[in-house]
Amino acid sequence: FDVSRETVRRDLLELEGEGLVKRVHGGAVLPHPVPEEPFKKRMGSNLREKKAIARRAAQLITPGQCVFIDAGTTTSVFAHELAKIPGVSVVTNSIDIATTLYQAGNHIEVLLLGGKVVSDVPGTYGELTLAEIARFNADVAVTSPVALHPEQGAANFDLHEAEVARAMVSQATKLIMLVDHNKLGTTSRVQYCTADQIDILVTSAGASKEALNTLSDHGVKKIILT
Repeated sequence: FDVSRETVRRDLLELEGEGLVKRVHGGAVLPHPVPEEPFKKRMGSNLREKKAIARRAAQLITPGQCVFIDAGTTTSVFAHELAKIPGVSVVTNSIDIATTLYQAGNHIEVLLLGGKVVSDVPGTYGELTLAEIARFNADVAVTSPVALHPEQGAANFDLHEAEVARAMVSQATKLIMLVDHNKLGTTSRVQYCTADQIDILVTSAGASKEALNTLSDHGVKKIILT
């Protein structure tokens, strides 16, 4: 770049101050992703948006359909709305979602996938979980990532959560994704699907027009605002 070492040092200091890089000996690296907050704390954040997204998403499900649902805070809220629809079949790795739907009755068939409980998200994960998912062909997969980027797709912070979501997407005819607007345009560690795999994105009204247009340009087929 034909600049002095002092200029580079000042630039790196400024970038580090903005949180864009982390200085190391001889240069700089990208900062590590910030770990997610605990599940219980996330359940209470943006609750109004999550409820609005959940209500609208439930309107897309019809009686008799088989639905995959992955474990997460937004999908847990979605389960309370789904419980009002009779005759659906649900396959989930979420202990919380399975409990909500089982207690609701309403002729809902609930299958809780086997596996290991390995994180603070109350769900099952691992090889057994993935093997069981592969046995089903669902009408719809409903997932909620921690980040959705037009180029890098939907992602989760933890590998085991992303593996489950990826498996569900691959075994479903349609993908409905629930994402509040704060997650749009952000990235996380493990991608589980690309933007063009998303059939319907349900997000909150706070989403910017630019963010939504970019997602559409990258293949999201339909976007619903709540």
